[in-house]
Amino acid sequence: MSGIKILNMSGKNRIPTDGSQSFGHNPFGGLSDANLPAGPDATAQSTSIRKQPKNRGRVDILRQTAHRGGKTVTVVTNFMGIGLPEKELLAKKMQKVCGTGGTVKEGRIEIQGDRREEVARILTEAGFRPVFAGG
Repeated sequence: MSGIKILNMSGKNRIPTDGSQSFGHNPFGGLSDANLPAGPDATAQSTSIRKQPKNRGRVDILRQTAHRGGKTVTVVTNFMGIGLPEKELLAKKMQKVCGTGGTVKEGRIEIQGDRREEVARILTEAGFRPVFAGG
């Protein structure tokens, strides 16, 4: 199709999409032979929680109903050495797996409903040692 112009019904030029014609100069074309270092591994997880040490400490998982209008809430407390952004990531993952709402309040993660087993599994995968405390 070299040298052939394709016209649409309005009479305007169209660029063929079958790969027979290039779009012109590629500004990144010279980078392939510039001896640059290799990029990050494509199999690495980019948006999930980073690989954590195997033992990041004990966390307590509680089931509470007091002062909540009779509703049950799963509370995760006693985090050591992690900040608010990582707690928010953990809470978001717990909410997604459990299919419920939740929040981070005063350094604790609160998940709606009695979801202790699912929360414990997620914490174990993140390198924590979950302990069921209370009733």
